[in-house]
Amino acid sequence: MTFFTFVTRGLTRRPVRTGLTIVGIAIGIAAVVALVGISRGFESSWQTGMKSRGTDIVVSSMGRGLTPKPFSATVVERIAPLPHVAETCTLLVDLISVEKAEMMIVSARQWGGFSWKNLKITSGRLPNDDAERAVVLGKTAAEVLVKKVGDTLQLETEELNVVGIVDGGAVVEDGSFILSLPLLQGITGNQGKINIIDVRVTPGTGKEALTRLCEQITGLVPEARAVVAGEHIRESQAYRMISAMSWGTSLLAVLVGVLGVMNTMLMTIFERTQEICVLLAIGWSRGRIVRMVLWESALLGFLGGVSGVLIGVVGVKLLVTTPAIRGLLEAELNPQLLVMAVAIAVVVGVFSGIYPAWWSSRLAPSQALHG
Repeated sequence: MTFFTFVTRGLTRRPVRTGLTIVGIAIGIAAVVALVGISRGFESSWQTGMKSRGTDIVVSSMGRGLTPKPFSATVVERIAPLPHVAETCTLLVDLISVEKAEMMIVSARQWGGFSWKNLKITSGRLPNDDAERAVVLGKTAAEVLVKKVGDTLQLETEELNVVGIVDGGAVVEDGSFILSLPLLQGITGNQGKINIIDVRVTPGTGKEALTRLCEQITGLVPEARAVVAGEHIRESQAYRMISAMSWGTSLLAVLVGVLGVMNTMLMTIFERTQEICVLLAIGWSRGRIVRMVLWESALLGFLGGVSGVLIGVVGVKLLVTTPAIRGLLEAELNPQLLVMAVAIAVVVGVFSGIYPAWWSSRLAPSQALHG
């Protein structure tokens, strides 16, 4: 009988208990994969959205919400003349309920600004001017709202015409409700207000020059802050809170898994006391007994980790297709996250097995006679 046979036999002796322990670990690991993947995906989705619009710097005032606080549109006059600034485009962006969608990105853009140029029309047209009471929908937003060109759409108390469906080249762009800036300012009562300025720099601007430009803009505009595109979402207190809660919830679930594995291993050791004593009596070293128990607990963790990764991936894939989330983000389930999740499960297993392994190594061979 090989060493590995002893390891697996200890787990298969009580298959129901072992299975429930694996499920407990799997739930914790699935929480890690889902919550951390969604948190990272939210950030990466906005980064991709910025890149698709050709934005190099974002000027905004990120507070406690997921969207920036409004400030005066006249701020752009201080930014446009600066060296390395090629173009600017002012926006008013919000996350609000639109008809069937509980939350949707509403993106109002300066008419003629470069943020309109990345939109590829798949059906219909763009608005004729900034006064037309019309909107275009990203292709995902159109599917969520079940709208086509020619339909009307209710925003707050206003009824607007859908004149086009567009492909924005990014998840957040495809999930957006897009209209002219003056139109949304009038509907929401934010005349003369914006909450984002997209800045495009001149070709050939280096990383250091980009950083200096951000510092220069922040100095000129105390009511907002300039950051390299894609990093501005990290400035949101709400995002930081979501990220912290994701890890906190995940670690709590993992802690439950630790207790489950420890309980299973202790019960296994108690039931196998005579067997372990016999192994000691026939020449097994106490170190080998410790390794056997740690291998068992590590195997439990590994099986739970693999199961948890599968559950987490499937769960996230289903979650991001729901109308409430679809179009807002794309979960980031990269190999590094999945490997890290399995590694956490194995570490949890080994850590949970330390006390049972130590306890089993303290047994005396003579105790086999009490069996």
